[in-house]
Amino acid sequence: MSRLVMKFGGTSVGDVERIARVARIVAAARKPGQGLAVVVSAMAGETDRLVNLARAAGGEGGNGAPLPAREFDDEYDVIVSTGEQVTTGLLALALRRIGVPARSWQNWQAPIRSDAAHAKARLSSISEERLGPSIDQGVVAIVPGFQAITEDNRITTLGRGGSDTSAVALAAALKAERCDIYTDVDGVYTTDPRIVAKARRLEKISYEEMLEMASLGAKVLQTRSVELAFAHRVPVRVLSSFVEPGAPNPGTLVCGEDEIVEKQVVSGVAYSRDEAKVTLLGVEDHPGVAADIFGRLADANINVDMIVQSEARQEGRQNIVFTCPDRDAGRAAETIEAARGKIGVEEIHIRRDVAKVSVIGIGMKSQVGVARTMFAALAQKGINIEAIATSEIKISVLIDAAYTELAVRALHTAYELDAA
Repeated sequence: MSRLVMKFGGTSVGDVERIARVARIVAAARKPGQGLAVVVSAMAGETDRLVNLARAAGGEGGNGAPLPAREFDDEYDVIVSTGEQVTTGLLALALRRIGVPARSWQNWQAPIRSDAAHAKARLSSISEERLGPSIDQGVVAIVPGFQAITEDNRITTLGRGGSDTSAVALAAALKAERCDIYTDVDGVYTTDPRIVAKARRLEKISYEEMLEMASLGAKVLQTRSVELAFAHRVPVRVLSSFVEPGAPNPGTLVCGEDEIVEKQVVSGVAYSRDEAKVTLLGVEDHPGVAADIFGRLADANINVDMIVQSEARQEGRQNIVFTCPDRDAGRAAETIEAARGKIGVEEIHIRRDVAKVSVIGIGMKSQVGVARTMFAALAQKGINIEAIATSEIKISVLIDAAYTELAVRALHTAYELDAA
């Protein structure tokens, strides 16, 4: 008996009509000898509505002080998790209406467990003891994404995009042959088609490439879901939920590198505008100062990406530049300011009008001249590079945000990714 997990996001189940289409897609995917589980998100806009209700009830934006996090977070999860419960029931009804045996499951019934970090929990285990036999008997299991329960049976949620993670984790627990993630796009593209009209849908992409693309700004899959797929070697297919059953819908397969016969030097170009550049001028130059700075930032839960260190004009001093998410820039400056005397920083500057543009490809491992092509293409367009970060399969540069789209188009062409 083989097993398949399917996942449908909020736009795919946005109303009863779309849920009926999802039911037809699920019905068409059924075949003898295969158990089927479906993970669903809340209907489009529903989670935002529930979040606003929770915040209003908790005192945010009203008179008086809002509840402290320790009193608010667990009840917040109780409230916002109800959206997925509604969708599970609606899809189960839609399937039964067309003659498909289906049952909705809630996280406590499986059970699906996580740690106790409310609103940003990480899954710890999914039991297949009840789910497995049920789907093996031909009953489609409809499971809520985005949520779990703790060891003491309190509800948790996994953060935005958590339904992708739920689906991949369930596929791993069920030892499914694949996890199909249905969304509002028909696959993974070489770059954002809204910027580059000649962007191409990729037939296959490696886990490593998809992980880099997800972490560097591509919105197709949540980063944590790709990490889980990579760790458990779960093939993931991304495809459109707006294609009727029977019509061509090949999507993109996220799989192991060894399954990709022709490896592109560069498979995609990603970008992120949610960046800020923090510059520390005149930092004392002695062993341990960098560890002190970035240790403090880590303790403040600030994710640092690019780091550039150079000598300052003054002897015994250095300049350090790093990037972080724009939303964390102010907190990063405050963290350094609080230790300014100990670290010996003379000036702190923040620049927010920057963007990160990256090229990604497993073919970089065996190809020379990749960086030269990138830098030459940007120079030809008059785009200045402010910082550089590299890994085995990616090169990222920090540029003026005004040139983001120009840079993406130039690089897409330079690496011959344009569709014919």
